[in-house]
Amino acid sequence: MNYRDSARALATYRDQIADARRKMREIQATVEPEIVTNYTFATADGTTTLADLFGAKDDLILIHNMGTSCPNCTLWADGFNGIYDHLVNRAAFVVSSPDAPDVQKRFAAGRGWRFPMVSHQGTDFAANMGYRSERGGWLPGVSVFRRDKDRILRVSDTRFEPGDGFCSIWHLLDLLPDGAAGWSPRFTYT
Repeated sequence: MNYRDSARALATYRDQIADARRKMREIQATVEPEIVTNYTFATADGTTTLADLFGAKDDLILIHNMGTSCPNCTLWADGFNGIYDHLVNRAAFVVSSPDAPDVQKRFAAGRGWRFPMVSHQGTDFAANMGYRSERGGWLPGVSVFRRDKDRILRVSDTRFEPGDGFCSIWHLLDLLPDGAAGWSPRFTYT
């Protein structure tokens, strides 16, 4: 297929994706929220609660990160770091992982991450939110919470996977003739 014909065909698919996203937002607006316990987390500065993570915001975006062992989770977090200021202008934002707070702090400093992190280590938070596998491993994703007076409500969540819409690199690689061509993220590149 020549360049212009393929560009038109791809534009049609992109329009279909945009339409599907609009339909998803419409359904999302009708979801009945789930009441959530006010979990306690460890941080480098002590303990905090899920309610505290909202700060002055009514909405909280919480990333379920698998921790320092996962290059894909690191890739997602690197991307969130770049849009952090934009995100917190609209909602509170935090990354949660099973790593101990001192491990999180060192790893975040090495990557230049600016967002807050909490450890769910020793809690059932990740499992109760659906981010623990049947084999006991951790799963990546995001949960969004809303504060409603004295209640915490989970209003949405979704899992992450390589190639998803939560990491822009995959969409840029898709534009290359060979796509990702077997590429996968690493902690460092030479």
